[in-house]
Amino acid sequence: MAHIFRVGELTRAVKEVLEAEFPLVFVRGQISNLSRPSSGHIYFTLKDPEAALAAVWFRGAHGGATTGAGERYNPATGEVLEPGAAMRLGDGMEILCAGRLTVYPPRGVYQLVVEMVEELGAGRLHQEFEALKRELAALGYFDAGRKRPLPLHPVRVAVVTASTSAAVRDFIKVGRGRGFGCQVRIHDTPVQGEAAPGRIAQAISDIGRQGWAEAAVLIRGGGSIEDLWAFNTRIVADAIFACPVPVLTGVGHEVDVTIADMAADVRAATPSHAAQTLWPERRVYVQRVDDLETAAVAAVRRLLGDLDARLAHLSRGLSWLSPAHRLERAALTLAALAGRLTRAGETLADDAGRRLTRLRDRLERMVSPGGRLDADLARDRADRLSQRLEAAMEGIVRDRERALRDAELRLAGLDPMAPLARGYSLTTLVRTGKFLRRAGDAAKGDKIEVMVYEGTIRAEVTEAAGEAAPCPAREPERGGGRR
Repeated sequence: MAHIFRVGELTRAVKEVLEAEFPLVFVRGQISNLSRPSSGHIYFTLKDPEAALAAVWFRGAHGGATTGAGERYNPATGEVLEPGAAMRLGDGMEILCAGRLTVYPPRGVYQLVVEMVEELGAGRLHQEFEALKRELAALGYFDAGRKRPLPLHPVRVAVVTASTSAAVRDFIKVGRGRGFGCQVRIHDTPVQGEAAPGRIAQAISDIGRQGWAEAAVLIRGGGSIEDLWAFNTRIVADAIFACPVPVLTGVGHEVDVTIADMAADVRAATPSHAAQTLWPERRVYVQRVDDLETAAVAAVRRLLGDLDARLAHLSRGLSWLSPAHRLERAALTLAALAGRLTRAGETLADDAGRRLTRLRDRLERMVSPGGRLDADLARDRADRLSQRLEAAMEGIVRDRERALRDAELRLAGLDPMAPLARGYSLTTLVRTGKFLRRAGDAAKGDKIEVMVYEGTIRAEVTEAAGEAAPCPAREPERGGGRR
């Protein structure tokens, strides 16, 4: 029976064979997926068009072996090494590595344990990237002046990506809780491989030709430079540049910058960030509505306060012009005149009494035993003076009565209800709330209110026959006419 290996046993056997057969190898390739954790070790992948090889360069081997003089050298060639080579490594560089092959048991993969690294310059893909970047920059593809802003609240968005990718799921998940709601059309395209550039460019062209979308979104998850290479092609850049609607890209991770990102109108760091860029959070709108409601309530309150103050001011002004207030003022004036008349009569009577007393005193002195005046003569003079006094009193009283009658007539003329008692009326145009003075102020179909001495009549105008002849009687202050 054949021997049955445990996984660990088989992995150790492969590791022993691999390390024995390849104790020292030289490998040339392009760096991708470079990682520098806090341990100080450097992890990366060496790639060429045919394959990829995981590599680890431990911190202790960054400077090579050490001579007695303290210099670092290449243990394979004996060449003295330049310090700081490890710090210059980056994605896209072409390097020559020396090291040993081994197996990393926890993942069961083989890897190169690097002992020495020699820089050979930028890799092929990196060189192609820089060349295309310079070419398109010269053509104005990346000019900030040609880039368009995204719609404020897009409700129709076309997304170019693989329909089964994690990128589209992240985009939809984030977008559901943002904005006012939106229709999203997925243009299913491959996002890596030989067919990807042409399919992506065709999808972007279709979006522009259909005219449905307000914005086009190009998204893809992270990956190596090779995985993202479809977005570094001229055909995709041309399609983005020619697209009639704004284009938003969210390709790879935040550190990944592609030609498509630079040609797009707006770049997002990731697919999720693309959704955040398109639509603000919905709770921002809720808060904005609350702010607007508070401001509207405050504005209405201020308006009502101003209107109340204005109404109170107009009411005070109107009260001074109202007939009731005028009657009150006339009554006060009449009361004042009556008081003055009473005081004048009292003063006149007092003066007449004092004069009469003086005359009586003179008369008594004249008819005293020592006087020479005949009693009949004194009596005649007293009668004449008494008659003159009575005549003067009657004249004064008549003048005061005449003044009182005149004041009563003037007061009666100010009474707005007096003309109504004689058959006049006051007509108000309901549409304006004002008294109707001219027939031309009313139109056919207008509602009117006619105030007579007792009650109010509501009517509708069937005909307005031009200006009416002026009324011979004095009109009240707010208008009116004989009906």
